[in-house]
Order: sequence, then structure tokens, then C-alpha cells
Amino acid sequence: MTDLTLDPNMTAPDDAYAALIAAHDGLTREESEALNARLILILMNHVGDPRVILQAIETAKR
Repeated sequence: MTDLTLDPNMTAPDDAYAALIAAHDGLTREESEALNARLILILMNHVGDPRVILQAIETAKR
């Protein structure tokens, strides 16, 4: 098992952020929230490790 990575780990964070913002263009609030929920579930599946996911949840709550 690994720990949650909190150090910068993206090769192009500005591009990733821009893509996320662009994905929400033209969506209603409800559609935007649904997109975020689906994205979170997809990324949780990618991580796969329940312990790391719980670490991420606790970190986000702070």
C-alpha cells in the first residue's frame, strides 16, 4: 500500500486545470456537479486503494 501523494505530481498542472474548467463550459450547476461526481468516481477507481482514497477524503475535509 502507498500513501497519498500530496507533493506536486503533474507534468502540466495548468493544462489539466484548464481542461477541467473547459469541461464545465456551458453546463448548468447540476450538470457541473454531476460531472464532478463522475470524475471523482473515475479517479477513485483509478487509485483503487481504499486506504489512499480515505486519506484523500480526510485531507480534502481539512
